[in-house]
Amino acid sequence: MPKSDIHPQWFPKAPVLCDGKPICYIGSTKPELRVDVWLANHPFYSDSQTLVDTEGRVERFMKKYGLDSNEQ
Repeated sequence: MPKSDIHPQWFPKAPVLCDGKPICYIGSTKPELRVDVWLANHPFYSDSQTLVDTEGRVERFMKKYGLDSNEQ
């Protein structure tokens, strides 16, 4: 006899949210899913590739190799 009440609750239409806006609905064990990046705002697919600087690492790299950060 299988145990009862061991499986998590299933939400058949859980919204996937990006910036507070629903993107799509999927089945999940969580009532809602929050994402930072998805297809429409991903730099690779939106042709807006920008450098994400964490603690000045990009500037140090550019300075070390004598590169201009505006070059493509």
